[in-house]
Amino acid sequence: MDDDLLDELNTPDGRRTTRHELLVAALLHLMSQYTVNNADACDRASGDGPCVKLASVIERHLNALARLPDADPVLRATCEQLSVKWAALVDRGLPAPVKRPLLARILGPGRPSLAT
Repeated sequence: MDDDLLDELNTPDGRRTTRHELLVAALLHLMSQYTVNNADACDRASGDGPCVKLASVIERHLNALARLPDADPVLRATCEQLSVKWAALVDRGLPAPVKRPLLARILGPGRPSLAT
């Protein structure tokens, strides 16, 4: 490994820059995986949509980058905007809640259901 790189990593500024770069690199990798997985699911026509868990992880990484106080303002603003879009994507990908009849909700899970 290059000695200059080791010196840079040992300085406070170097660690901060490296942390940002690692988060961006991880985010790019996750987004690539999401795209590949989405394309594979479409090719298979299996009905499986894109992975909601992976989209959620991407959204959390975007939030982390948007909240770094020493990150470039353009990077923070971009990540904040993308985070909102990925959060909406995650919300759309979540399964719809199961709707139970009103009487079944009132009676609760331990009581016999009136639905037939």
